[in-house]
Amino acid sequence: MERKYFFVILFLMLTIILNGCTGNITSSSSNEIKVKSAVNGYFSALNDQNWSKAKSYCTFGSEQYSETIQLENTVKNYCFSYDDCRVVIAINPTILDTWFNGPNFCCAYCHINDFSAFDGDYLNNTQSYIMYYHLEKVGNEWKLFEKHK
Repeated sequence: MERKYFFVILFLMLTIILNGCTGNITSSSSNEIKVKSAVNGYFSALNDQNWSKAKSYCTFGSEQYSETIQLENTVKNYCFSYDDCRVVIAINPTILDTWFNGPNFCCAYCHINDFSAFDGDYLNNTQSYIMYYHLEKVGNEWKLFEKHK
C-alpha cells in the first residue's frame, strides 16, 4: 500500500517539475522571437524612413536612439538643400545568433548588408559587416540600446 502512494506522489512531483521546465523553454523561445522581431522591425522602419517607428524600437535616450535621430537629420538636411530629392536606404540584417544575459538583456549577433544612396550618389558604398546589437527588455518589449562591431 505504501508503495502505491510512493509512486503516485513521485508521478505528481515529476508532472509539476516537467511543467515548470516546459514553461521556461517557451518563455526563452518567445523572448528570442521578440528580439528578432525588434531588430528586423527597426531596420524595416529605417528602410521605410519611418523615423518615429524606428525610434520606437530603441530605448529612449540610448546610443541607438541618438544614432537614429542623426540619420533622420542627415536625410532631412540633404533633402532640404534640393528641390527634388530621393533617398534610398536598404539595410538588411541576418540574425545569426542571440544570447541572453539574465532576463532583461540580450545580444543579437547580426550580419548586415547596407546600401544607401542620395539621388543616385552613394552615401556609403554597399557594405557587408558583422554587428552586435544589444537589447534590453522594457516592459514586455525588447528595445535596441547600443551596438558594436
